[in-house]
Amino acid sequence: MGEQENSRVETMTVGIVVERRDSNHPWADHLWRPVAVMPGAVAMDPAGPWKLLRQGDGWEQYLAGTLDIEIWRTDTEAYLDCLSADPPQIYIVLRADIDGEHEVVPFLATVSTYEAQDCADAGEDIVEGVPMPEQVMEWLKAFVELHHVQEPFKKRRLRDKREDGPGEKPRYGRGSGWSDGHEF
Repeated sequence: MGEQENSRVETMTVGIVVERRDSNHPWADHLWRPVAVMPGAVAMDPAGPWKLLRQGDGWEQYLAGTLDIEIWRTDTEAYLDCLSADPPQIYIVLRADIDGEHEVVPFLATVSTYEAQDCADAGEDIVEGVPMPEQVMEWLKAFVELHHVQEPFKKRRLRDKREDGPGEKPRYGRGSGWSDGHEF
């Protein structure tokens, strides 16, 4: 049995490329967003100095540090969802850098659509997908093929009101308030 088969979690380090673009919005001079990842980037602290990669009229792109993408055996359903997107994406979370030298810092890189949605629901971070490089896609596909177990669908049985205990209101069907003829 190989090391991968025993591992509950695997990681891949990626460099995070962020873009600063001028804005004509009345409340912001510029906007930040993640634009790419670089597999195999040399470890770099997101809170440390960034490396300017390229710039143009009104925009600059920086290598803003590295993060580890973690994949877990228990989350393969989310990875399948991510791989089924056209195109598959890596979701990057940028967080406000209150005490540091940058306005934002890379906080999380994930291939779980569920985790990305949870971060977006909080509403305080910038959460955007960037194209998934082929190297990451192959790594993720191999992991999912090795660890994914299809869960059989289990239909829930509706409760019969005769199964409710004394004094309990039935949860479904007649007498529930929805189908007993009362209008609301």
